[in-house]
Amino acid sequence: MGILGGMGPEATVDCFAKIVRNTPARKDQDHLRVIIDSNPKVPDRTAAILGRGESPLPLLVAGTQALERAGVDFVIIPCVSAHFFLDDLRRRVRLPILSIFDAVAETVEREHPDLKNVGLLGTTGTVEGGLFQQRLDKSGIATILPGGDVQDKIMAAIYDIKDARPGRSRTEILADLIAVAESLIARGAQGIVAACTEIPLALGQEHLPVPYFDSLLLLARAAIRRAGREPVPLL
Repeated sequence: MGILGGMGPEATVDCFAKIVRNTPARKDQDHLRVIIDSNPKVPDRTAAILGRGESPLPLLVAGTQALERAGVDFVIIPCVSAHFFLDDLRRRVRLPILSIFDAVAETVEREHPDLKNVGLLGTTGTVEGGLFQQRLDKSGIATILPGGDVQDKIMAAIYDIKDARPGRSRTEILADLIAVAESLIARGAQGIVAACTEIPLALGQEHLPVPYFDSLLLLARAAIRRAGREPVPLL
């Protein structure tokens, strides 16, 4: 498989780690061949979605083509906001690209059939782009979205996670994410979706009283299945 990464780099490392941890391997040779193109120079996806920045599409195309030349069979992208450009990217390249939207929606539908609405923690680009919500809706899952100042808190947390020297600790960042998630639960969210691949670097299931869907973990497990293996059972 190919990983089109760098958006951001730590989320890309987390993606590879989740592939390794979820592959049923007893020795090195049991693991999957993975080729990573980590390009942190891809323009900010939220800025592009909101019409305030350069499109990332040209570099997404170039990265996918580089992975194709390297010999991969399919590609995953460990960045939710980049999936706003997925349809355009698929039209410009030949390699199959798995969708993180599908990975989450199919998991919720399959493993939590009684769950009818989720709170979405993502970038402003993902929220405003609306594609994640549309895909969940196709599976009969409604979304509860943060608004205004609450969404600003999520964006601040995401950018602080990306920052090697943020002005606050991960504990403080986590406290904000928990508060936002709890506000969505109070509004009726039966589950929480980490709709940005930086969020699981701070927030985990152990912090929440409802099911938590780590979109990057679910994408990694979908990629393992696409590679012909069944992921190890989740604890």
